[in-house]
Amino acid sequence: MKSPEWLKPGLYGAVIGAVCVSVVGFSWGGWMTASASNKMAMSMAHDDVIAALVPVCLDQSEKDLNRQATLTKVNSASSYNRRDVVMDSGWATVPGAEKPNRDLAQACLIALKLDK
Repeated sequence: MKSPEWLKPGLYGAVIGAVCVSVVGFSWGGWMTASASNKMAMSMAHDDVIAALVPVCLDQSEKDLNRQATLTKVNSASSYNRRDVVMDSGWATVPGAEKPNRDLAQACLIALKLDK
């Protein structure tokens, strides 16, 4: 059986077109794999949970009897040790949790607006 003359160039064109569409779609078109979208969703959910817990941290800081001493420690600490001071004070420990959350401590520091 003889294949038509146009079959070979047609198949090459289809394969090259599929590759080009895939490259353009994944690089510029916003397409992503399931694992990449899952990572993005988990990251967004984590950020939203931290944002929702910031008022808990601020409330714990307001109820702390040693608030002024802790704020003095935070202000005197270097910028990379401030988060540890907030974690040691217990402000970044969510009720029911055993240990403080580093990301919550960082968000709490931002919400306290100590740099002003």
